[in-house]
Amino acid sequence: MMAKVDILKEIVAKKKERIILAKQQLSEEDLKAKLAGLPMTRPFKEAISKPRQISLIAEIKQASPSRGVIRQNFNLQEIACAYSDAGVQAVSVLTEEDSFGGNPAYISEVKNIISAPILRKDFILEAYQVYESRYLGADAILLIADLLTKDKLAEFMRIADALTLDYIVEVHDEKELKKVLTLKVPIIGINNRNLRTLEVDFKTTEKLFTLIPRDKTVVVESGIKNAQDVLFLKILGASS
Repeated sequence: MMAKVDILKEIVAKKKERIILAKQQLSEEDLKAKLAGLPMTRPFKEAISKPRQISLIAEIKQASPSRGVIRQNFNLQEIACAYSDAGVQAVSVLTEEDSFGGNPAYISEVKNIISAPILRKDFILEAYQVYESRYLGADAILLIADLLTKDKLAEFMRIADALTLDYIVEVHDEKELKKVLTLKVPIIGINNRNLRTLEVDFKTTEKLFTLIPRDKTVVVESGIKNAQDVLFLKILGASS
């Protein structure tokens, strides 16, 4: 019997190689110097925190480990224009290259088309990537609790706050949620997908949502397939 492949472990290993290459091309010191004078970030948290309504964070993703290539004729501009016309509250842009077909350059391209704030969705492991996200034009970043210690989370949050970047801290189970609730996290993401097996269980949201204080903005990720699911989330009290 074959052992289960830990998809997340493979993604993280490749991401660490990418970070090394990025630092060789642009050192952290030089990266920080480039942040001076950048345009203000767009208010991500404000955009997705509308009272008594569900906000939509539309995603731009060419591929995924669970589905392979999602869109053969991937046209970034066309997708961004469609989202702009639909009036989405925010856009999530995948920048992970190896498993999701993303590219860091996509952020500025999308931002030139759409007025909504942009979330950089990637596997952030080092402070360098937080500075890099601001340089690339992101308005918010995703921090995955499973990948980061409490101290690392706190460090990245401090840097993001200083850079006026919003952030979603993503959890998958009660243990991760307890860790996150010891920090002052304004936006908590509940991901129904197990990042190691890629299995989706919508009950994850049902279990974790009631444990999150009401003053937090809650974003639900993965497994939302139809209007009935959205209605359920609205009744539950999720923000997006």
